[in-house]
Amino acid sequence: MNDPNHKTLVWDLPTRAFHWLLAASFVGAFVTADSERLRDLHLLLGYSAAGLVTFRLLWGFVGTRHARFASFPLSSRALVDYLKSLLTFSPRHYFGHNPAGSWAIVVMLLLVATTAASGWAQEVEIGPRWIEDLHEGLANATLALVAVHVIAVILSSLLHRENLVRAMLTGYKPGAGPAAAGTRWFVALLLVGAVGAFWVGAIPAPGFGAGHSILRATVTHSAAHSARRAERRGNDDD
Repeated sequence: MNDPNHKTLVWDLPTRAFHWLLAASFVGAFVTADSERLRDLHLLLGYSAAGLVTFRLLWGFVGTRHARFASFPLSSRALVDYLKSLLTFSPRHYFGHNPAGSWAIVVMLLLVATTAASGWAQEVEIGPRWIEDLHEGLANATLALVAVHVIAVILSSLLHRENLVRAMLTGYKPGAGPAAAGTRWFVALLLVGAVGAFWVGAIPAPGFGAGHSILRATVTHSAAHSARRAERRGNDDD
């Protein structure tokens, strides 16, 4: 059992910032996907998610102990053993990611990356016509994985008697174990600053008319482009 009087730093600040920024970007992009009026916002959130995934891939090699992919127990045996232990309601405790969580992260990064790539291809109108269906299918698959992730976090918190949501906010888990080598606050500051700069850069300078989207600088999204998309959808319906 974990010692509640002792806490160990597990998640560095860049990992935590990435986690919550990606969650916000994906959820925001998903709920704005069907709105033509909010399409620029949808694109901005999608590009933000793609940039965050790029950061996480790099951080997976140069980050602190538990953020590195090398620390992920990705063997099939470890996954099977962990899933079996869940059935006994006494799963093995991991200070970092458990096998199921490790695989979920790998699949999540892959899904978000391919969702963003297919969305970009759809926006610039390259590739086959079914790219739009692929983009929607990937987004739905990502949402399903997010739902499984949330359920798994709740169950793991109950089984291990530790608040995993709090751990992803504070970085600390109860008990003694291998700790992360510092919070890396400067890298987190750079990450948040880069995302903030991207958002601020998408807002037009003062003097733009009210008819201009506040995210116009993110992508050229003309009325003609919207008309072509509507015409293509109409042809598909026929």
